[in-house]
Amino acid sequence: MTKEYDLLVIGGGSGGLAHAQRAAEYGARAAVIEYGPLGGTCVNVGCVPKKVMWYAAETRHHMDHAADYGFGIDVHGHDWASLKARRDAYVTRLNGIYENNLDRRGVEHIAGAGHFVDPHTLAVGDEHYRADRIVIATGGRPMVPDIPGAEYGIVSDDFFTLEERPQRILIAGSGYVAVELGGVFNALGSDVNMVVRKDGVVRSFDAMLGEEVMQAMSDSGIRIDTLVIPAQLEKHDNGLFMSSEDGRRFGPVDCVLWAIGREPNSDTLALDAAGVKTDDEGFIPVDMFQQTNVEHIFAIGDVTGAQALTPVAIAAGRRLADRIYGKMEGRYLDYRLIPTVIFSHPPMGTVGMTEARARAEHGDTVKVYQSRFTPMYYALGEKKLPSVMKLITAGDDERIVGCHVIGDGADEMMQGFAVAIRMGATKKDFDDTVAIHPTSAEEFVTMR
Repeated sequence: MTKEYDLLVIGGGSGGLAHAQRAAEYGARAAVIEYGPLGGTCVNVGCVPKKVMWYAAETRHHMDHAADYGFGIDVHGHDWASLKARRDAYVTRLNGIYENNLDRRGVEHIAGAGHFVDPHTLAVGDEHYRADRIVIATGGRPMVPDIPGAEYGIVSDDFFTLEERPQRILIAGSGYVAVELGGVFNALGSDVNMVVRKDGVVRSFDAMLGEEVMQAMSDSGIRIDTLVIPAQLEKHDNGLFMSSEDGRRFGPVDCVLWAIGREPNSDTLALDAAGVKTDDEGFIPVDMFQQTNVEHIFAIGDVTGAQALTPVAIAAGRRLADRIYGKMEGRYLDYRLIPTVIFSHPPMGTVGMTEARARAEHGDTVKVYQSRFTPMYYALGEKKLPSVMKLITAGDDERIVGCHVIGDGADEMMQGFAVAIRMGATKKDFDDTVAIHPTSAEEFVTMR
């Protein structure tokens, strides 16, 4: 017998859970199909456990400056296993919280992998489930290069299973994962070598951020080799060796981490049975209302190829539920002006256009304001870590179209500035805002 619902969601990650729970609050009979622990990438092998590791790395950085403030601290190594046990226990608690949240809202959790049987029906094992509407929220997974020996490396999911910290690590990649995990390994005592395909890191961000974080990483002891295209990975008695297409050889190392991008979890869904189209990479195209080419089937989050950020998936899922079940006609997620942070050391945050894009779109009306300074935190010591900020304005009214920062506290300050910029703030609005002193954030409202 086929069980029927108003809504079936494939994927129990951040976006799928947010949509199902919001829909249930409006009275929809909803169920979530998930084969793994609830919470998806973010909770289990992404944002949450990553941030725990970032805090550990930050703690180590603060120890470096303890003497500046009169503390005598002797650091006797780092207990990776203890940190992992505490982190994993925290994630397990979160899994339980997500399960309880579904129960409280009357959303059924169907454990297993789902796939389409027809446009309205999903199969999980031998059971069939039917719904008026179906939402695909299956996320993505780390990519592995198609080269000989690639299987000797690990991906970001595997990072969270490491029982010991590798002393020597090679990281291939230049985006969020490479930069963040490279910083963690470095701070906790590993020798880190990063190899990137182009001439820098986080190249989709404003050039200033990429240049500054690359310099900060180099200054911290991370070796960065550019224009490296992996060709082969070999395993020998003394470690792993990676060769590049131009003949360079890297190693020996104890671990190679592939951080070269992510691909969608769409290949096991039998989308053809529902008539749902994908692009050449397997992502599911959607319109502004998250609708696929099939009227009653929607997709949200990383599987769509849109900005692969947890809050984006959550926002898209909730707005979709608001529109369909909450009678908020026309409600959708505007993907412009999405703020984001990379938890590097120091962290960096951004919202809006890069300088290059602003000049291409707004031409000679663009004006850029930039400030570089040493935060007060470093005033008493010899080791300094600069902060750099940039405001990009356009038009006669100098509306702010881009806001970028790298430095201590960037992760926390960016949220408030993102609100202002989304509301259409101008440079004058910033100038007329009284500064909070002494802070780093005040530079945004005092720069000239």
